[in-house]
Amino acid sequence: MSSFLSFLGVIGHFEGRTLLVSTAFGQSTVLGYPRIGGNRELKKAVEAYWAGKIDADALASTAAGLRAEVWQTLRDAGLSAIPSNTFSYYDHVLDTAVAVGAIPTRFTRLGLSELDTYFAMARGVDAEPALELTKWFDTNYHYLVPEIGPDTIFAANPVKALSEVAEAADLGITTRPVLVGPATFLLLAKGEDPFARLDDLVDVYAQILAVLAASGVAWVQLDEPAYVADRTPEEIDGLRRAYRRLGELTDRPRLFVATYFGELGDALPALLDTPVEAVGLDLVAGPGNLDRLAAAGPLAGRTIVAGLVDGHNIWRTDLRAAATLGGRVAALADHVVVSTSCSLLHVPVDLAAEQDLEPQLYSRLAFARQKVDEVVTLGTAVRNGTGELPAPLPPVPPAWRHDAVRARLAELGPQDRRRADYATRAAAQQARLNLPELPTTTIGSFPQTTELRKARAELRTGAVDWPGYVERMRAEVEHVIRLQEELGLDVLVHGEPERNDMVQYFGEQLDGFAATEHGWVQSYGSRCVRPPIIYGDVARKAPMTVEWSTYAQSLTHKPVKGMLTGPVTILAWSFVRTDQPLADTADQVALALRDECADLEAAGIKVIQVDEPALRETLPLRKAEQKAYLDWAVGAFRLATSGVADDTQVHTHLCYSEFGEVITAIDALDADVTSIEASRSKMEVLDDLAAIGYGRGVGPGVWDIHSPRVPSHDEVVESLRRAVAAVPARRLWVNPDCGLKTRGYAEVEASLRHLVAAAAEVRGI
Repeated sequence: MSSFLSFLGVIGHFEGRTLLVSTAFGQSTVLGYPRIGGNRELKKAVEAYWAGKIDADALASTAAGLRAEVWQTLRDAGLSAIPSNTFSYYDHVLDTAVAVGAIPTRFTRLGLSELDTYFAMARGVDAEPALELTKWFDTNYHYLVPEIGPDTIFAANPVKALSEVAEAADLGITTRPVLVGPATFLLLAKGEDPFARLDDLVDVYAQILAVLAASGVAWVQLDEPAYVADRTPEEIDGLRRAYRRLGELTDRPRLFVATYFGELGDALPALLDTPVEAVGLDLVAGPGNLDRLAAAGPLAGRTIVAGLVDGHNIWRTDLRAAATLGGRVAALADHVVVSTSCSLLHVPVDLAAEQDLEPQLYSRLAFARQKVDEVVTLGTAVRNGTGELPAPLPPVPPAWRHDAVRARLAELGPQDRRRADYATRAAAQQARLNLPELPTTTIGSFPQTTELRKARAELRTGAVDWPGYVERMRAEVEHVIRLQEELGLDVLVHGEPERNDMVQYFGEQLDGFAATEHGWVQSYGSRCVRPPIIYGDVARKAPMTVEWSTYAQSLTHKPVKGMLTGPVTILAWSFVRTDQPLADTADQVALALRDECADLEAAGIKVIQVDEPALRETLPLRKAEQKAYLDWAVGAFRLATSGVADDTQVHTHLCYSEFGEVITAIDALDADVTSIEASRSKMEVLDDLAAIGYGRGVGPGVWDIHSPRVPSHDEVVESLRRAVAAVPARRLWVNPDCGLKTRGYAEVEASLRHLVAAAAEVRGI
């Protein structure tokens, strides 16, 4: 069915119906809720559809059940305003692109169904690579980057939003549909000056709003988080212009413009200078929003949606302090609604599913379901008085401190974060490794097969003992080593079959960490992770990776990389304690990794990779705060890696971020080799590296592993030639964009053969 016919069908579905309409916002809401299901039901259904095991109707049935469960959960918890259109098969930014008709012609011409066109944009197909994938502000969620150009023809397609409103109405639940706002949508896009298309796009939003209003929708939420970052006067004026235009419409629902992840700054008075009825402010990550609000003058007739409950971390809210803050907001505005600071997409679904957490830790936690209860409680308290709110939690228990680690960190000096100059190191490493020009390697992981997952599950349940488990893992390591030798790769990896996740694996072996059983969070598409919880001081109990790396190295004469996850990424992909500065926790993790590097080196490992894919992700959104972060982030990496000898080669890996914003920090990491995502972004990072005179080894990814398509030999050659034109071949490495755990062996073998053959071809030019 075409988008136009789908549009007409939904309008027809609404004709003659009376939806449950409420013009009051209520006193409590959330900006979004996890959509994967408590047991990752969405992941399983989507992947089954991709594999051809279920059809589109079965997938749609699972999705409808998950949506109904969320809406009923929020209603039964007592939430007075419930969002819809926050469900997504893959990504909400991609959903918004579909809603405004921003589907590149390279996908529409494929002749696929609407659903398969959607997934083609997300994952790519043989004929077309996917849209670029990058991080959603300072979170570990990845969004698909819209492609917008002067020839993009926007067209209203409110099918999904209308359908979800109707589904909820059939359950007796009134909802507020959510879309990414027009300004943020274009600021996140790529192309030839996408923001210049703002007026055109606003016209399409006006059409969507008119259809929603005609269907009985009372409120719409438009998300504009891009304005918590630094914005030009022209971009801020664009926000004002967009919402004046939308606010002045006669046929529209009431508008709630939500912002989150920080402070709005000069964008707040611009937004208040429009007719929108409600504005959402993050008062957790953006406490300065309250002062800005107070300085804005009278707010008569305006609803302020106060983000008082942290949607980005799992610690319980200090309800007394939050209620006091809410009272300050109430003194400024006619109507205050208590909300989460951002969507609950970024936290696990329900703490009640956890049975094995230490009671002292459990009592301090709140997942999405518990945060809804906090919002409802605060909504009542702000409206009716604080009453009997619970007291704040006591200080961190003494048992969670590690005095030896604190003492050791206090003794560190500048020399502990410094290696010899790169020229000296490079010469020593080449003498030891004797690598060819354009050496080939992979990022670390190999496919996580059903058999490997089964083995880990059997170890947990006791169906297999530790020696039996090790035997099965060693068999997989040997398989991976033999395959890489047969393919002709130059620097090998052991494949990481024993690792459930690149952060969780380390968290389970370090003091100060706790792991959950069901604390799944969506990272992108069907990819879910279980972030560990850092609740106390971090210390290494014993070597964590040495046994696996040395076994792999014993199987081959080629160098095998030791594989570690860097301190910043471990923090970024965990839920981190908030009772001490992040920099202090990062250094504690770095010290544990420093000891691991020393043990790997002592065991004969010649190449050690310390991955920092989250370096850009954790970057503060305001430039004024970025230097302090980058100083401690770089310092932690260098603390982890500066204890090894000159002839031990240190690699790092970064992926799926806008690297130009942290390019000087990447240089400052002082890694001998940096592998970096580059295929979806068409090698644009090479220009950034050239601009700062980057002079060490670099491996721009030539294979997009987040897509099932196998790149052709010619594609890889073309990418490598582009790379060689920007980086001398003696410093250039050839590798995929990221680890291979999500791919199957058939596509891995085919893609790596093309990679190795392309390197040989370009090497000979």
